[in-house]
Amino acid sequence: MTIALSSQKPFAQGGNRLCFIDPADADRCIKVRRPDFTLEDCRRKKGFPKNLKPLSSFDDSLEEFHVMQGFERHYPESIFDHVSRCFGFVDTDMGRGLSSELIRDSDGRISITLKQYVWERGYTPDCQAAVDVLCKHWLAHCVPSRDILVHNVVVQRDVSEAGENIRRLVVIDGLGSSNLIPLRWQPRALQQKKTQRKIDNFHQRIDTLIQTRSRDSFPGTHGLLFHDGLSQNEAVPSSTNMKDPDAS
Repeated sequence: MTIALSSQKPFAQGGNRLCFIDPADADRCIKVRRPDFTLEDCRRKKGFPKNLKPLSSFDDSLEEFHVMQGFERHYPESIFDHVSRCFGFVDTDMGRGLSSELIRDSDGRISITLKQYVWERGYTPDCQAAVDVLCKHWLAHCVPSRDILVHNVVVQRDVSEAGENIRRLVVIDGLGSSNLIPLRWQPRALQQKKTQRKIDNFHQRIDTLIQTRSRDSFPGTHGLLFHDGLSQNEAVPSSTNMKDPDAS
């Protein structure tokens, strides 16, 4: 069965993919390639010798699928306490899509990114505690990942009339390692050292976001929701400064 997505509005956009709510399951999202940026475009953008690689090596969804398969085979179930799950590929009218867990708050709204949370609310004690839990989890599992970016982490909240609190942080992208030797095969001390470096870089990126916020210089739309999954409302920032320190 081919899933119709082209008539829907995506709720988010990454560098290479669009994210849609699965019409058949509100707790899953489908990531598809941006129609305006093909695999050929991606390869052409790379310099020598990376532009000699096969097209499949530039497929973000295929890479993510293989990484998540590796998590399921080689890591304890608890790794998914702070990592979104993957359910495999589906056919859509926009091409092959990757089905993944869609993180929602208790009120049903799609969880916002850490970037958006800090920008709107500041680096609250509740958020600092949640970041600490995530970092301890990352180090305990030595999760293989690239740099942890604030727009690749979502903040799942419990929301009620009395207020809200953060249930957990979930990393939704940027997982896996480009090392020739898988991280899990390396000595434990080296795994921890490399993981700690990712954690330190993550804290630095949060600090950069806080400093940007103090200057009232909006950090760009990358990582902001287009709609909340319920009302389909726009989530466009009012600032005209679109410089994004997370773009690298």
